[in-house]
Amino acid sequence: MEQYWHWFCSNLNGEFRLSRLLLQKYYTPQAVFEADIKGLVRPYPQYEEKLTKLDRSRKGWEFEKETEKMRRKKVRFISCEHPEFPRRLKEIPDSPKGLFVRGNLPDDDSPSIALVGARKCSIYGRNVALWFGKSLAENGVQIISGMARGIDGYSHRGALQGEGRTFAVLAGGVDVCYPIENRDIFEKLEERGGILSESPPGVKPLRHLFPLRNRIISGLADSVLIIEAKEKSGSLITADLALEQGRDVYAVPGRLGDELSVGCHNLIRQGAGLAASPEILLEDLHFLPGITNKNKGKNKIALERSENLVYSCLGLQAKELGEISCETGLSSIEVLSILAKMELKGYAKEVCKNYYIVCAPHN
Repeated sequence: MEQYWHWFCSNLNGEFRLSRLLLQKYYTPQAVFEADIKGLVRPYPQYEEKLTKLDRSRKGWEFEKETEKMRRKKVRFISCEHPEFPRRLKEIPDSPKGLFVRGNLPDDDSPSIALVGARKCSIYGRNVALWFGKSLAENGVQIISGMARGIDGYSHRGALQGEGRTFAVLAGGVDVCYPIENRDIFEKLEERGGILSESPPGVKPLRHLFPLRNRIISGLADSVLIIEAKEKSGSLITADLALEQGRDVYAVPGRLGDELSVGCHNLIRQGAGLAASPEILLEDLHFLPGITNKNKGKNKIALERSENLVYSCLGLQAKELGEISCETGLSSIEVLSILAKMELKGYAKEVCKNYYIVCAPHN
């Protein structure tokens, strides 16, 4: 049956309603494959053109040849009836009928959180995504995202820095790296997690496929975290889908008056969990952060007194040298010297000329 599901999902990608109607009538993809074309079209004349195209596809479909194509591209097909199909996805409404996979699938028995947000994110959002991705991954949480520009990409990078498992759900085929600037993530995901899609290999990430992709991102997660979102944002669609699926939704607070904070603040006002730190999510997942052998001693801040003074002034929002000098009472020259030492230790970073943020140390 797996080979018929492969044909069905490959040729009805994006045709969500038609797929459902055919399975309601014929029950199995094999029965659809073997049905007479007149029998296919008669109940659904509005889909005649699409069903004629489907008929042509089965006439030219060679099961062994298609399987070999997949093997060469290192892609597996996992149908909804396969024992490896993710348990979480089986529980959601309108669950996908199959997944194309490179690498691995998320572990059903390990916690997972979806991190999504603005494509055109701020420096603050970028650092929050790195922080949450890294901290959660270090504590055994699987990070799910969409490998998009901005928050998605930085969430994956944070998870990779934390040496954890992270999974990208794509709108296009799993052999199509989009966007191209995330090539570094794409190349690491096979070994450090996986790349998943409903779309067969070779399919470009067309706009109408993204909302369908979003339900899989939230469906694979126990909770969904939104990091930066405008008032009308695609990330909010993922939040709505998560609520429909019975998932917990969290949002990271941002600066008042910032356009990228409006969506998150609205979610919090409507009852989403306020994610002020990764520890909040870990506690809700019944994790006790910092107790694993891997993380013992990682959170100890080994800084000199003057460095601690400067460190206490820094945050994820970039701060100017003169402002740090005023807050600490130290001269600009002293602050620069201290910041140079802290950068070497991995506790601070200059994001642009004379503007600094706090960093997690690299151990």
